[in-house]
Amino acid sequence: MIPVECGSQECFVEVNATCCCNRQLFLCHQKTMKKEALERQKEKLLKEAKEQQLLQMNKGVNVPIIWVLGGPGCGKGTQCAKIVEKYNFTHLSSGDLLRAEVASGSEKGKELAAIMKEGKLVSNEAVLLLLECAIKKAAASSKGFLIDGYPREKDQGAAFEKQISPADLILFFDCADQTLVDRILARAAASKEVRADDNEETLKTRIATFRSNTNDILAQYTEKTAVINAERAVDEIFADVVSAIDGVLAKK
Repeated sequence: MIPVECGSQECFVEVNATCCCNRQLFLCHQKTMKKEALERQKEKLLKEAKEQQLLQMNKGVNVPIIWVLGGPGCGKGTQCAKIVEKYNFTHLSSGDLLRAEVASGSEKGKELAAIMKEGKLVSNEAVLLLLECAIKKAAASSKGFLIDGYPREKDQGAAFEKQISPADLILFFDCADQTLVDRILARAAASKEVRADDNEETLKTRIATFRSNTNDILAQYTEKTAVINAERAVDEIFADVVSAIDGVLAKK
């Protein structure tokens, strides 16, 4: 009981009711806090389980993962086709995966389509999820993975290796900036479709951005990178590609 100055029964009942109400609120608050703590613990356990699952998956993947980088017009598309033909690797392009998801008409595809329609960039998390799903789907039968045009920034490389698997090799097809510009302009001139960004000024800006981002990526993986001179004949370039890939396969 709580003593009151007047000592009346009415005051006692009022104070007692207030006490009960406060106790109920306290108990409700404690219950809510306990529930939130349990939810946080559940989320933590689910996250740890997923990380462990990914770790086990990565340990079981005994095929090379190769990042293929190069500026627009460097010829990496041609080289990827030759790699697939010789080694039967799985060729995954982040751009192709995005377009395929949109074309599928799935709920995720509709979300991605809306983002791209607004001119916004698709989040790295969404791109990584598409790559992860594609790798998991092909993991049992694939002899290797070519990840084409990814990562585009240094943070993306770290995210890929943490979420999916470390890269075994980076093939960087290197060309002088002017060579890239000349090749793209020649390709545009021969094409029926005219892209608004296929002009020399815009191309130089695109190439400068690519060069800056790629230099940051390569600086992180100097021991894994094979820099390929891509200003030569296709077969000469491919000979260096084969040498780099065979070196990785010998270690697997």
